[in-house]
Amino acid sequence: MLESVTTSAPTTAAAAPRLTRADGSPLRVLVVDDENSLTDLLSMALRYEGWDVKAAPDGQTALTLAREFKPDAIVLDVMLPDIDGLQVLGRLRNGGDDTPILFLTAKDAVEDRVTGLTAGGDDYVTKPFSLEEVVARLRGLIRRSAALVSEGGDSRITVGDLVLDEESYEVNRAGREIELTATEFELLRFLMRNPRRVLSKAQILDRVWSYDFGGKSSVVEIYISYLRKKIDAGEEPMIHTVRGVGYVIKPVS
Repeated sequence: MLESVTTSAPTTAAAAPRLTRADGSPLRVLVVDDENSLTDLLSMALRYEGWDVKAAPDGQTALTLAREFKPDAIVLDVMLPDIDGLQVLGRLRNGGDDTPILFLTAKDAVEDRVTGLTAGGDDYVTKPFSLEEVVARLRGLIRRSAALVSEGGDSRITVGDLVLDEESYEVNRAGREIELTATEFELLRFLMRNPRRVLSKAQILDRVWSYDFGGKSSVVEIYISYLRKKIDAGEEPMIHTVRGVGYVIKPVS
């Protein structure tokens, strides 16, 4: 509904550098919501960024467009008329689709707000929200999902037997390939760029999510647990909790 949105996006968007795909073509964003007025406003704001936008009114249409349109990011409402947003997310992830997903939700309880993240989403905004906020968070998600080459020339970061390649977006430990989502990759990169340094939840929120997430440090705990399951599975742990302080990654001694 229109009362769920404020329209302050153009002021910030005009000052921000345009983002494009690596080949220079417009970024693609899929907006999924059954409120036509809302999708129209979101589409307008995203097209103002120079992006190519398609909209879906329900979950089944969203799944079809995700396969055909191949978006760089998806704005996904939790409440849909057929299958809900969490089911859409689950089917995409089970099919190997790791497109960054920004959830829209009217729920404001902490447990509800992190449910989408726990299920594999990358970020969320609660209604009412501003178009400016949605655009800013999408820009952050898309930047994090892009494979970046490090300035030093060597795209690899190595901590013990763990290697992260910023150019190929590959991660492996002791030769075992590890698949990560965009947010997991960015979190691991931040930890690996600061080996043996204890990073607080506040530092991680600021660096990985680019905002304080409403003070909800629980999202850091959730993503640290994801990384541990993938990085430390069957191995001696590299990611450690320093109680009352934060987290640190260090090679196995």
